[in-house]
Amino acid sequence: MGKTRKRGRKPKLATEEETASQDYSTASINDAVSLPATTATAEAVEPNDPDSQGCRRGRSKKIKVASPERRSSRLADSNGDCAAVAETPLIPKWEGTVKVVPSMDAVVKVFCVHTEPNFSLPWQRKRQYSSSSSGFIVGGRRVLTNAHSVEHHTQVKLKKRGSDTKYLATVLAIGTECDIAMLTVSDDEFWEGVSPVEFGDMPALQDAVTVVGYPIGGDTISVTSGVVSRMEILSYVHGSTELLGLQIDAAINSGNSGGPALNDKGKCVGIAFQSLKHEDVENIGYVIPTPVILHFIQDYEKNGAYTGFPILGVEWQKMENPDLRMSMGMGPDKKGVRIRRIEPTAPESHVLKPSDIILSFDGINIANDGTVPFRHGERIGFSYLVSQKYTGDRAQVKVLRNSQILEFNIKLSTHKRLVPAHIKGRPPSYYIIAGFVFTAVSVPYLRSEVYGVHIYNKA
Repeated sequence: MGKTRKRGRKPKLATEEETASQDYSTASINDAVSLPATTATAEAVEPNDPDSQGCRRGRSKKIKVASPERRSSRLADSNGDCAAVAETPLIPKWEGTVKVVPSMDAVVKVFCVHTEPNFSLPWQRKRQYSSSSSGFIVGGRRVLTNAHSVEHHTQVKLKKRGSDTKYLATVLAIGTECDIAMLTVSDDEFWEGVSPVEFGDMPALQDAVTVVGYPIGGDTISVTSGVVSRMEILSYVHGSTELLGLQIDAAINSGNSGGPALNDKGKCVGIAFQSLKHEDVENIGYVIPTPVILHFIQDYEKNGAYTGFPILGVEWQKMENPDLRMSMGMGPDKKGVRIRRIEPTAPESHVLKPSDIILSFDGINIANDGTVPFRHGERIGFSYLVSQKYTGDRAQVKVLRNSQILEFNIKLSTHKRLVPAHIKGRPPSYYIIAGFVFTAVSVPYLRSEVYGVHIYNKA
């Protein structure tokens, strides 16, 4: 008779993880076994190997080995000792939950050292002071910020979001009228890993906007949101001009100057530059819209320098009074504005005359209140049409003079006032003779001598 097999429970085979754990324990104690980081086999056996076909029952199984990090953690849990393994940098848990917005990464902090001229002692300069503001990166390795942020600059540095390095910047152009300045950085490291901000269309009323910058109250980036409340021709405090502007109800504080206003798609629709500070108002901020920004950029690219915004150089009054219209010979089918005064330094002074009625500009009729069609259901001052032109461009102006309609082809230029509104960063000129000091009169000189109170504050 053959051998009788003893019935009984088969011995329990060790699981793969237990086998791997035992093998690793042996390797760590005896330091005699070297295992790879992914998988290991006790004996390499090919399935089609003829030598192994007759010993299938004794063939060893392939063992799956865990990673060294898991091995060290098991050893630490079981033995209380930590095995010597290669350290890997730990990533904080909160970094995986941060929402990264490319437009916000392009917002930089601007550090500037200013040295203002001393108009009372024009051969000296005032004491240096520093300021911080905001800016953002645009195409062509350029950065935009406000002109008053780098006015009378001695040194300008930029710092990116999440960086601890300040990069030395160069001022390419300063547009005092539009309160925009263009900077650049020569260090290639500054431009690595940053996507420039794209410009979007002009927003409509009640469209959501987000103002990003580095205002007072902290060192990190700040975000405030609001809606577009108004769109009209505004007074630019720094440039002493009137250009298109947006009014928003998002908070714009000191330090927000130069920061972008983004729409819901992350595109720039303006630059924060000033706010209205008064006891009767709350949360009224102003933003430079994209038409003004693009005009500044294209002017620089076209001429290699900033040339300014052209104006007509006239003062006008509305023609809504029917008696005034009758005295000027205006019929019910005619609309326009009356010229009260012409700047003597304006080139239009050789063509236009006081009491002329401006009927149209470049073929667009002007209403009796001085507005022109802007967008659907909106009207805006006709000076917007003039500001869209560039220095040296020509425009067709139709006027009513002595009951006759005349047309003139006027060459537009920037405004040259007898008393300049700004000195464009240059030191004041002076002349000393016999103990007397003579200097050129300007608005900054008058402001330095007589302190004026303004309800508009630059952010």
